[in-house]
Amino acid sequence: MLVGDGIGKTVVTGSWNVAGGSTTFNSATVAVTGDGFIARGITFRNTAGPAKHQAVALRCNADLAAFYRCSFEGYQDTLYAHSLRQFYRECDVHGTVDFIFGNAAAVLQDCNIYVRRPMSKQQNTITAQGRTDPSQNTGIVIQHCRVTAAPDLRPVQGKFRTYLGSVFMDTYMDDLISAAGWSEWSGGFALNTLYYGEYKNTGPGSDTSRRVRWRGHHVITDPSTALRFTVRGLLSGGSWLPATGVPFTDGL
Repeated sequence: MLVGDGIGKTVVTGSWNVAGGSTTFNSATVAVTGDGFIARGITFRNTAGPAKHQAVALRCNADLAAFYRCSFEGYQDTLYAHSLRQFYRECDVHGTVDFIFGNAAAVLQDCNIYVRRPMSKQQNTITAQGRTDPSQNTGIVIQHCRVTAAPDLRPVQGKFRTYLGSVFMDTYMDDLISAAGWSEWSGGFALNTLYYGEYKNTGPGSDTSRRVRWRGHHVITDPSTALRFTVRGLLSGGSWLPATGVPFTDGL
């Protein structure tokens, strides 16, 4: 367990990055590998900046990991939810390109997601889930969160496109989200086999009428389908989260 005095008060900071010779995996300011890890009230920061490309603030490849009232600050690849089961509650995540990514089964609940200003000619993508094996029960779920522009993006957000990724449920989306909602990763690759989902989101960026028409994109209307992506359905959270002391919503 790591316990701090609160977001912005206890800060762990670094600046390793891919442009400086590191790998994405090894660029993390903090890396967590111990199962059952808990963090409270800490800011994890990577100060490399947008020009240094991939620069991770926190990498987690620990099972049954929980983060409560923490902040993750970077630009590209801020929060590396690498693998296994992870839960984030009342956290702040700041970034630009693929800034919540990895192949974990991860749920972010009641979090603030702040999209920052990228470099010229870049576009923002909030999540990038890395599953390649269809038999894996992994995914990144954004539930009961708020997606807004960070102060540096707000005055110029019309110059940069911002896209979603993975599954968003009961989340407020401000007007920075592109009407299409989703962006191709590599031409037509995987557009029929991926799973992108939206369920009961609100705000000016949540309108699904002009979304992409890929077979893999789903506007979820059935609560039983949405339940698959909750703490209960994705993380079996009722069996381990109570012991962490971190509050959570088990279902919808």
